[in-house]
Amino acid sequence: MSATHEEVTLPAQDGIRVVDLREMIDANLYMPFPFQRSPHASEAAAGVEKWLSTWGLTDNPAVAAMISGTRPAELAACNSPTMDPGLLQIVANQIAYQFVYDDRAEDVGRHTPGRLLPMLCESIAILRDDQPPTTPLGAALADLHRQVRERCTPAQAARWAWNSREYVHGLLYEAVAQNHPATVGSGLCRSVRSLIAGVEPFYPLCEAAQPCELTPEEIHHPVMRRLSRLSADAAVWIPDLFSAVKEQRAGGLINLALAYQRTHRCSLPTAVALATRHINSTIREFERLYGEFRPELTPSGVGYVEGMAGWIRGCYFWSRTVPRYGDASAASPVL
Repeated sequence: MSATHEEVTLPAQDGIRVVDLREMIDANLYMPFPFQRSPHASEAAAGVEKWLSTWGLTDNPAVAAMISGTRPAELAACNSPTMDPGLLQIVANQIAYQFVYDDRAEDVGRHTPGRLLPMLCESIAILRDDQPPTTPLGAALADLHRQVRERCTPAQAARWAWNSREYVHGLLYEAVAQNHPATVGSGLCRSVRSLIAGVEPFYPLCEAAQPCELTPEEIHHPVMRRLSRLSADAAVWIPDLFSAVKEQRAGGLINLALAYQRTHRCSLPTAVALATRHINSTIREFERLYGEFRPELTPSGVGYVEGMAGWIRGCYFWSRTVPRYGDASAASPVL
């Protein structure tokens, strides 16, 4: 679907034009990657439920309700539709873990940022130094790390741990930003968003799904690095469109659409339209670079980039229907 409309106008109420944000996003977002879904989604969902329960992460009813509303296995099934069931289960478990971890970090960081440090330091110690966990969240991370090392090559597992540490560090940046909102312009917002996206830790799992490990020359090629950045940004910015209403109501700051709203002092529908244009240009650059680079890639390299594209596609189709972003369908006024 190509970008052909600026907004979808609903019937006026008291002379104020309104738009349905979900319809507007669907009409304007450029999505060249067709819908796909793994046939193993239901078993992955059952596996996630069992895994979270094993580590006590859903003992809190609020966390259990959050997981029900986010459907991590569904996101995994849309992002990684061709993965074998074992690898798909790791992806689904990791998505679920990151939702729990991210929500906990956001809540703690927003109210008492100093209390965030022990939580983040425990994660870094597990990922970097293989230290034993001291909390249920840490125990779940240590088990996830074990799963990755058992399935991936040493080099892939090392990349997974490195990318995961960058994600953990990014949550501290988010806490600082939330406590000093006046200093966070759109550029800083995008920088922090790229750190806390949590997408790049999954790319080594995309590599593990391929017949062969990528060569260092291929994995570290400048174009491959650019494709990684473009795909991770587009993948996480798309949910930002659908979550903008939720984040605005909750006082969230690190969201692409809300960053445009603050910068341009405009209505939320206008900000979503501006953010959509930015995402469209990012997806088109990814598409163009991949087309130029593909003849140089090995079959495993092609599969790896297709895995990146899967995250762009999957985050869109998941965001459209997930209960977590149900507020996106609420009509918003055009000021």
